[in-house]
Amino acid sequence: MRQEINPQESSRAEAFNMWMSSPMPMVTVMRTFDVTRLVKVSKRTGIKFTTLLCWCIGKAASQIDEFYLLPDDGKLFRYDKLAINGIVRNRKGGLNFYDIPFTEDLQQFNRDYLEITARTASECRNSLLEEYMVIGTSAVVQTELDCIVNQYSGVFNNPFLAWGKYRKGLFKTTLPISLQFHHVQMDGSHVARFLNGLQKEIEQMKWE
Repeated sequence: MRQEINPQESSRAEAFNMWMSSPMPMVTVMRTFDVTRLVKVSKRTGIKFTTLLCWCIGKAASQIDEFYLLPDDGKLFRYDKLAINGIVRNRKGGLNFYDIPFTEDLQQFNRDYLEITARTASECRNSLLEEYMVIGTSAVVQTELDCIVNQYSGVFNNPFLAWGKYRKGLFKTTLPISLQFHHVQMDGSHVARFLNGLQKEIEQMKWE
């Protein structure tokens, strides 16, 4: 559910006053993650690496209240559910967007991921969840990337994560991930908690 809240009665009051009218309120940070365990779990279970990573993103974000907030059109909104957005190539060769509702049940998340991406690609139309706070993602797996800085149009203020192809080393596999966020939504301390939480979720991933 999406509900407008009074920003002056929220923990983001000062940030709202400072950054809501900023012409460039988005901040981009980048961190290199150890994804060795995700690669192993993907091979063991058959679940796609991207699916596992998206689930870890949702799990880490779900533990931080600020991820349920969205500044939009001069207002501040709160959601009670999260979704992970992605991009799929459709059967005509074009691109469409889809939202996967986050659930702590990894098997259910995987079933939703497979069903929604397949339907979106087949029907050649976006599959979006209006009542969910959406975290955007984009995977450019054709090449290794150091960083991705997304465009800021002022239309989409949602947090956005992007990455390229993971890098296989002798003892571990790493992946640089960029995170773009709206400064009204959160501060650096919240981002640090999320990034640390994401690495923790990756390391705790189980394959049973």
